[in-house]
Amino acid sequence: MSALICGSMAYDTIMVFHDKFKHHILPEKIHILNVSFLVPVMRREYGGCAGNIAYNLKLLGEEPLIMATVGHDFEPYAQWMAQNQLSSEYIQILDNSYTGQAYITTDEEANQITAFHPGAMNSSHLNSVPTDRQISIGIVSPDGKEGMQLHAEQFAELDIPFIFDPGQGMPMFNGEELLKFIDQATWITLNDYESELMQERTGLSLEQMAERVEALIITLGGQGSQIYTHGECITIPAAKPKAILDPTGCGDSYRAGLLYGLMNDLGWEVTGRVASLMGAIKIENNGTQNHSFDMDSFRERYRENFGSSF
Repeated sequence: MSALICGSMAYDTIMVFHDKFKHHILPEKIHILNVSFLVPVMRREYGGCAGNIAYNLKLLGEEPLIMATVGHDFEPYAQWMAQNQLSSEYIQILDNSYTGQAYITTDEEANQITAFHPGAMNSSHLNSVPTDRQISIGIVSPDGKEGMQLHAEQFAELDIPFIFDPGQGMPMFNGEELLKFIDQATWITLNDYESELMQERTGLSLEQMAERVEALIITLGGQGSQIYTHGECITIPAAKPKAILDPTGCGDSYRAGLLYGLMNDLGWEVTGRVASLMGAIKIENNGTQNHSFDMDSFRERYRENFGSSF
């Protein structure tokens, strides 16, 4: 049985500005802003929510299937996927588009200026949830608006349980559209900020949202996470990272842990802790797909952090 990961694939171009933005942006001149930053450090990473989630789920020993639309420049990413034994069966290449591109400039205070070109991601509705594979679980993560809506509908129609993970795609949807996602989804996962926005747009409290799904998962960064399920709130502690280098992609790593726990019937106490540890391992490395581990070492770190096995 496989997990179908619906979401974006993107190249992340990350640049470091060895100064502070505030030294070069004059508040009184913001209406005629024209600045240039010298960025001697630059790296290109493989990213996108679907790619990151699938990469992490593969590390946990599962066989994820990515469903996404990409552009004519996808070949280097395709080679990376093949190197890491990730299936590209449901990735559609559009010859007249670029793969999603994020250009991120970070200053010495960890402030970021980001430009994102969605490219082929906006055509994700050209893909359909396959009916000829034994798909046991799915996730609808940030993607083109029409694609997210279509894939949620298809999962619901096919009775495939799925996680709704709106992430940075949240601003695309109004309250009525978000309520529809809630009623279609089996589980919902949000970070703290997204949970506030979801409550504001839907008019539902966290407890009311949780009543409409099997579980509502709220991540709180270094404060751990909370899982609302069956009328209770389970507090999941944060796993301790060995270093804090790059938080980009930690949420995707956490979601891979959720999928792993659900696929293996681990229960929420364990599933949340597996997800927490996945986020801690990710933050120890720069980039979203540069970390690795084997399951023996993962289980040992789980014991070290939580005092038990799974």
